[in-house]
Amino acid sequence: MTQHTRAKSDVFTPTGQIQFGVFFQGVNSGTIWKAAESGSQTDFESFRRIAQTAERGLFAAFFLGEGLRLREHLGRPHALDVVGRPDAQTMLAALASVTKNIGLVATQNTTYNDPADLAHRLASLDLVSGGRAAWNIVTTDNAWTGANFRRGGYLDHADRYKHAEAFVETAKRIWDSWETPEGPARRVLHEGQHYTVDVTPRLPRSAQYRPVLFQAGDSPEGRNFAARQADIIFSAHPKFDAAVEFRKDLVARSVAAGRGANAVQIMPASEFILAPTAAEAAEKKEWVRSLQIGPQQAIAYLEQFWGRELSAYDPDGPLPGIDPVVDETSETRGSGFHGAKARQLADQWRAEAKDKGLSIRQFVTSRTARVDATFTGSYADVADRLAEYARVGAVDGFNISPWLVPTGLDDIVNHLVPELQERGVYPTGYRGSTLRGNLGLATPVRTADDAAQAVRA
Repeated sequence: MTQHTRAKSDVFTPTGQIQFGVFFQGVNSGTIWKAAESGSQTDFESFRRIAQTAERGLFAAFFLGEGLRLREHLGRPHALDVVGRPDAQTMLAALASVTKNIGLVATQNTTYNDPADLAHRLASLDLVSGGRAAWNIVTTDNAWTGANFRRGGYLDHADRYKHAEAFVETAKRIWDSWETPEGPARRVLHEGQHYTVDVTPRLPRSAQYRPVLFQAGDSPEGRNFAARQADIIFSAHPKFDAAVEFRKDLVARSVAAGRGANAVQIMPASEFILAPTAAEAAEKKEWVRSLQIGPQQAIAYLEQFWGRELSAYDPDGPLPGIDPVVDETSETRGSGFHGAKARQLADQWRAEAKDKGLSIRQFVTSRTARVDATFTGSYADVADRLAEYARVGAVDGFNISPWLVPTGLDDIVNHLVPELQERGVYPTGYRGSTLRGNLGLATPVRTADDAAQAVRA
């Protein structure tokens, strides 16, 4: 099989282009889901509508989050969350039949899966979609989530990336084990701390060679892992200056890992609130925020930290004067709440709310608003801002979380995309038939020695 690669360089070169992905989150507090305009979070029609709208807008990828266990609220499933999330690979396989070009990204955990099984399932998605599959690698390892699985929370937090790297390397060796699309496949052996694999792969390579790899960790360990293994990192740094600094950091890590400066693409999480004029966009933003955080959501947000019922408090009144009944919040409340020093936080928040004259609802809205991740403005103004990102290569694109399902991409596709195309910074067509091709990623080069080498971890 002929391999095609871009020349590796230690000097970063901006492409001058940006692309979009859409992140269908499922369980979250940023989606308006109790308004008349809101659609189902579980019906296939919602997924189909968003995926096809994104494809009409030449989005590179449709990205599904993963929820291995529902968040809890005061010891019960959190009823104010958007509950329910279909299995990612099942949903993406269904979407493959109603789309043609858009990439299909499944968030899958390295702690609670097995590498040979997951590699086979992802290869299956890659084949049935014609080379459009991708894997967003996550390393959740807590025992609360692990209670849903045979092994439980067996992995020490400090070992999660060590384990993940062995897992990913094993998956890559499985995908690389076919010498040609017709075969034969090599046997893959792995002996490690957490599992042993002895497998001869059952599927040939896809049209894009193997699934594209996304990674979302932002810790130093996570960034180093992405620099070594990922094709794209899903970052938390969409503000311009922070994005530029993140690019510099990732380039340095990629070069240190022996990969090129352009080896890993960056797509930060983002929210877009757009209108024909800046004034209309500002008004629209107020409407969005009012529906994202209603009275019940505001009280429930504080209850997650206070660890007690606060329904007797007026959401338009001051923060509760009583103290939390927990010292530190647990992972049962979700990553946004986990590990908070509740008593200390309550004192800080009360002081801040009093100083700024904020009610419970106003304060919670200020805490939960995606300030750093939100682009608000007219179509033309936001397009100008994004063109500057493209010019300096601050990012390769944005992974958009729509605040309304299933119509939350309409403004972006109908109005922002044409503005970006006029500025020459957004695709006017798909470059190929595979996700790897549409993203401009090089075909991986793995020698027989690479594929056969044992990985121990």
